[in-house]
Amino acid sequence: MQNISPASRLTLWLERSRELAAALDWLAPLAVRLVFGYFWLETGWAKLHNLDGFAGRFAQWGIPFPELSALACAIVEFGGGALMMLGLATRLTMLPMIVNMLVALLVVVLPGISTLDEFVELDEVLYVLVFLWLLIAGPGRVSLDHWLAHRFAARPLAAGS
Repeated sequence: MQNISPASRLTLWLERSRELAAALDWLAPLAVRLVFGYFWLETGWAKLHNLDGFAGRFAQWGIPFPELSALACAIVEFGGGALMMLGLATRLTMLPMIVNMLVALLVVVLPGISTLDEFVELDEVLYVLVFLWLLIAGPGRVSLDHWLAHRFAARPLAAGS
């Protein structure tokens, strides 16, 4: 049996790890979309079923048009969560999700924050970063976006279209 140097073993292990990661590149975006999407679906559902309560909170926070704003927020969260889980219109969906969260950060959360440590520990900062990641990276291979892109990219346009 041939002796393999530690450096060669490490190189081989790194190469196999890279191959495995490439084969599983669909898993992380799918897991994030399903879990994070469900979270937002559930949050939006709760708002839709208690619009008066949420509109009252929006009014206390000084958000303009609290009834309309609460409804818009609920629809963005519920619809955004559902679309995120499906991986459908993912990049487009992330735009209102980011705006929704930035409004929450600026109007509700940041006025009570005074240090960088407090800021980076905010859930809302993490939410914006996940939305930003999905906006830039897309939903991954296991998504309706991916399926639709491949389904319709393969078809040539009819003459005169």
